[in-house]
Amino acid sequence: MFNKIIKRANKKSGKLILPEDPTNNAQQFYEVVVKHASRSSTFNSEPPNLPPIAPSPPHQTVIESLPPLKEVPVSERSSLFIRKIQLCCLICDFSDTLKFIVEKEIKRQTLYELVDIIQNSSFQFTDFQEDLIAMVSINIFRCLPPASHENSGSETVDLEEDDTYMDPSWSHLQLVYEILLRYIISPETDIKISKRYVDHVFVLKLLDLFDSEDQREREYLKTILHRIYGKFMVHRPFIRKAINNIFYRFIFETQRHNGICELLEIMASIINGFALPMKEEHKLFLIRALIPLHKPKCVSAYHQNLSYCVVQFVEKDGRLADPVIKGLLKYWPVTNCQKEVLFLGELEEVLESTQPPEFVRCMVSLFRQIGRCLNSPHFQVAERALYLWNNEHIISLVAQNRNVILPIVFDALENNMKSHWNRAVHGLTANVRKMFLEMDPELFEECQQKYLEKEARAAELEEKRELTWKQLEAVAAQAVVTDEMVLVN
Repeated sequence: MFNKIIKRANKKSGKLILPEDPTNNAQQFYEVVVKHASRSSTFNSEPPNLPPIAPSPPHQTVIESLPPLKEVPVSERSSLFIRKIQLCCLICDFSDTLKFIVEKEIKRQTLYELVDIIQNSSFQFTDFQEDLIAMVSINIFRCLPPASHENSGSETVDLEEDDTYMDPSWSHLQLVYEILLRYIISPETDIKISKRYVDHVFVLKLLDLFDSEDQREREYLKTILHRIYGKFMVHRPFIRKAINNIFYRFIFETQRHNGICELLEIMASIINGFALPMKEEHKLFLIRALIPLHKPKCVSAYHQNLSYCVVQFVEKDGRLADPVIKGLLKYWPVTNCQKEVLFLGELEEVLESTQPPEFVRCMVSLFRQIGRCLNSPHFQVAERALYLWNNEHIISLVAQNRNVILPIVFDALENNMKSHWNRAVHGLTANVRKMFLEMDPELFEECQQKYLEKEARAAELEEKRELTWKQLEAVAAQAVVTDEMVLVN
């Protein structure tokens, strides 16, 4: 009977109502965000030459339909705009799709109207920036749901898998992100005023959201953070440092983060704008963050963006080619063939921008590794290594230093010709071998002679080894016979 009474009461109530008690959680959170935005001492004084802000009405506690802004008198629009913002501060429960359908739609329509107002500058929204950013903060700064690997109980997460998670509240979140984006890029937004609300804490919370499993949210965050970096010059060093810290934690602690790809896209755009000569801070970022990002197992999920960032550094400053190549060799995969293919592709792009002085410094260790790749039993690795000789710039570098390089890779080429199982690899090896022969016949013949001598010595050592084993077997057999005779006697 009691349950029936409760159900009837719920049916009669068509609105989502929050308690009037001042300890209400949503109300409290709204107050905290507003106070946080006003922490700076500059908030205590009213900015000069700003129009007076109308006093805010009591906080909205009910999601109810409000008239469009353009349908009310001009004198009431400020008050109505505040009410709309306060309505959007109320968080709807999306755990049940059949719950509060009308209220969710009312909030969605209100958010859409706020987007339109900011986009078209049909209302002086800049007078209410603190309330607007507070509303955005309440909606987007939330605890992210447990990651999929936590739900499954697995120890690792594969970032290469397709993003299947879809946030049920996205119909509201998307519009809130759109409001924030329009606010950031709007010509009406005064940087001197807005930087009070879009402060360092706000930026840090945005960066925390990059770990969201919903790719749509990460795309919005990427665009918004990029716009903030472009518009708020005062935040630029802080944003770079904060992104660095995310990379460090990912590399050396968790190796779990959903937003590495998007953060690298942002960094690619930032690197593109670095002035020359490059600051030491930026070079340290390359050595301490970008190069170690090759280490995690899931590098293939973000390797394209990572490679683009690294190559941009080398293009801007050719002297960085040597530490980049040595860094790649340091983190070269030992058993992961797919990663080896990615590394070889990146290596080719780096070598295209490498000048002879830097190439000379690292060519010995570089071609020792390439030689090992040439003999890889995985045909894709061997093929990708052989494709390096299709690049004209790399061929010119090799030709200038053939006296050093050919002796290093000659054995690998000959071993491929003798015993590699893949026909395509065999054919590509023959082409590279022919190229070296035409490049310097005398050097090629000298290397071939040394190879034959080495093979002869190896065969001789193998014969000696087999002879030694046979002698040991004979001695052992004689000892067994002697022991048997002793036992019989």
